[in-house]
Amino acid sequence: MSTSRFCQLLDVPERTWRRWQAHARAGRRPKGPWPQPARDQVREAVLRHAGQHPSWGHRKIWAMCAYDGYTASQATVMRVLQDEGMLLSTNYTKERRDLAGQRKKAFAIQPTRPNEVWQLDFSAYETVAGGTWQIAGCRDYWSKYEFDYHLSPTANQYDAIAALEAALAEAEAMVGTTLLDLATDTVTAEITPILTIVTDNGGPFRSFRFQAFIATHPELRHVRTRVRSPGQNGSRERGFGTLNTKSCTANQSTTPWTYSATSPTTASNTTACAHTRPSPSTGPRRCTSAWPTRQSPPFKPRKSCQLLDTGQRGRRRWPVRRKWRA
Repeated sequence: MSTSRFCQLLDVPERTWRRWQAHARAGRRPKGPWPQPARDQVREAVLRHAGQHPSWGHRKIWAMCAYDGYTASQATVMRVLQDEGMLLSTNYTKERRDLAGQRKKAFAIQPTRPNEVWQLDFSAYETVAGGTWQIAGCRDYWSKYEFDYHLSPTANQYDAIAALEAALAEAEAMVGTTLLDLATDTVTAEITPILTIVTDNGGPFRSFRFQAFIATHPELRHVRTRVRSPGQNGSRERGFGTLNTKSCTANQSTTPWTYSATSPTTASNTTACAHTRPSPSTGPRRCTSAWPTRQSPPFKPRKSCQLLDTGQRGRRRWPVRRKWRA
């Protein structure tokens, strides 16, 4: 990895990194950390108020600390929250807009061939014994091809990287060459990202290790969907739904709790998902035999609404306003 790309990954200016590198090679003692008496004095009160009121900003927390008798500036309170990671960065709005632009760019032009847009996500499957397996896998947006799944009892950043590595290895085996060679220009030797990985905003996909893995593969581009918008990752969600339901109905064997390994959608990947409890919508056998329909409640005649004046049915009499004489 080049130094400029490494500094961009760490969000550190390249001149600063060069200066640190020169000082380390010269054997100079690094400066700091410097004492912070103002922050240490008010840190406990700031963290207490910030934990009780997560939606408050640093100004309101500063006012509460001042009411408690602490003498600290607003900048000190803001720095304490920033050190603890409890303050939104100033470029938060810019990052959200950049992500929105990347999402629009990823689907502005519909993919016309495989290995252009992949969708990656996790799905949980409950076993008969009561355990839960986490399945991570990539799905090609254009061809709807399911790459090899990664099964694990956890769903963290390491599992996401392992699932992506398995999908890349399978794709390169089918193509016959690496994706990096396809992304490299034969004339200028420039590398252009040719594959977009679409995920949601889960913790494994926002982690530093996953971002570092994407950065070490210049042929990849990572795009996160909008918050609380699973429809933008709909192809991946429908694939997991097919794995959970359609494979159960396609299997006509006598073993009701085993998925079929010959389903055209899941191919050979369903053999690792055997002995999984199907959803109540499909049932272990046919829906009509396994899940009998509930009888409708007995019919009750509708009560007719009668007028107040029973002598004038069908005609409403308005009360007559009487005039009082003096």
